[in-house]
Amino acid sequence: MATESKIHLTPSVQPEFAVANLSAETAELASKILSENHEKFHIFFNDAGFHIHHILTSFALGAGPETMQKHYDNNTNYQRPNSSVDDKVVQDLGDPTSFLQKLCDPRYYYDYLVFFQKEIAEKGYEEVVNEYVFKGDERANIMLGRMFAGLLHPIIHLGFGIEFKQPAVVAEALAQAAIHPNELDQYFIEVQEKAKQKQYPSDSLVNILDKIRADEKLKGATSFDDASSLSLEGVLVRGGKDEMIKYASQWRIDPDQLEEATAETTNAAAYFAGASQHPPKQVKFDFFYMHSVTCSIFFSSFIKQSWISTANKTKLLEYKGRTDLFLYTSRGAPQPLLDEITQYVPKQPSSASDWNLIIERAKVFEDDGHAAKLVRALANAERICAPWEKSEKFRIKGDMWLKLGNMGIYLLHLFNIPIRDF
Repeated sequence: MATESKIHLTPSVQPEFAVANLSAETAELASKILSENHEKFHIFFNDAGFHIHHILTSFALGAGPETMQKHYDNNTNYQRPNSSVDDKVVQDLGDPTSFLQKLCDPRYYYDYLVFFQKEIAEKGYEEVVNEYVFKGDERANIMLGRMFAGLLHPIIHLGFGIEFKQPAVVAEALAQAAIHPNELDQYFIEVQEKAKQKQYPSDSLVNILDKIRADEKLKGATSFDDASSLSLEGVLVRGGKDEMIKYASQWRIDPDQLEEATAETTNAAAYFAGASQHPPKQVKFDFFYMHSVTCSIFFSSFIKQSWISTANKTKLLEYKGRTDLFLYTSRGAPQPLLDEITQYVPKQPSSASDWNLIIERAKVFEDDGHAAKLVRALANAERICAPWEKSEKFRIKGDMWLKLGNMGIYLLHLFNIPIRDF
C-alpha cells in the first residue's frame, strides 16, 4: 500500500493517460526504485533540478522493466543525497510563523519533507493539501503561489502524486514548493484582485495571447541579459506590471465550465508552445513553453478530485492560465505560426498517424524524461480537447495533435541523436 513514505504502484492504477495492460512486473520495479529515490535523494539534483517524473511517465506509457531500470540508472549518478533531518526544526514547522520563516531555503527541504510526511500520516494527503495549499490563509496562499514557481515543477510534482495516488510524492511536492522562491507570488495576488474588480471583460486565453503580442511595450520588454529566468524585470518593470496584470486578469473561469476551461488551457499551451517556431530554423519546443504543455495533463486529474472544492479547482485553473500568459510574455511573445504545425512532415512517415509508434519511441528515449512527458501530455490533450474543437478558442485540432507528437519526437535531435534513427 502507498504511504506517506513508501511509493507503491499497481497495474490497476488509472492515470489520466496510459497505455492498456500496465504490467505488474514494471509496477513493482517502479515502486522499488521510486521509494529508493524518495529515501536517498534531495528533490533538487542541483540548484535548479529534480528527479522522479521520468519513471512514473515511463510506467504510464508501458515501458518494460529493463527500460525503466536503465532510465533510473542513467539519472542517478548526478543526484544530490538527502541531508539529515533536524527534529527540532520539524517540530517548529508546525508553528505557522516558523513555517513561513524557513521558506525559500533549500537547506530545509528534508525537514519540510519529514514534516509533511507526519502531517499526511495523521490526516491523509487530501486534508493536508487542502490545509497547506487551499485554505486561504497567509501560509496556504504563499504555498499555492509557489506551486507555480520553478517552471511549474512543484505543481507538476503534486500532479504526479495526485494522479498516481502516491502520498509520498505529494509530501515531496509540498516540501519542494516550500523551498522555492516567490517568483510570481505578488503577481498572482494583484491579478486576483484586479480580476475581482471585473474592470475588463473576461476573454479566451488565445485572444489574450494575441493582445499581449500586439502590445509593443510588453512584447519587446524581455532580454537574454535579464537576471531572472522568467525575465521578471523585463515583464514587470520594462514591460509594465499594470499592463501584464490587466491582460492576465481577463482570464476568468466560470466554475460551471471547469472541464471546458481545463481543455482550453491545455489547447492554448499546445498552441503557443508548438506554433512558436522560427523558420527556416529547425523545429523546436521552447524549453519554458514545453513545461506549460507537460503540466496540463494534471489539471485533467485535479478537476476530478472530489476533495478539492469547485472554488479551488477554479483558482488552480486561473493560476495555470495566468502562469502561461506570463511564460509566453517572458520569451518575447513570439508570433505562433500554425502552418508550422499543419504543414509539418514527420521525419519517419510511419508515425504520422499512429500515437503508438510515437509513444514507443518516447518511452525508450534515454533523456531525463522531458520527451516522454511532453508526448504523454499531448496525447491526453487530443482526447480532452476533442469535444470543443469547433470553438474558435481551440486553435489546435484534428491531426495537428499527431503532428505535435511527431514534433515532440523531433526534440530528440536536440540531444544530438541522429534524426534518421527516429
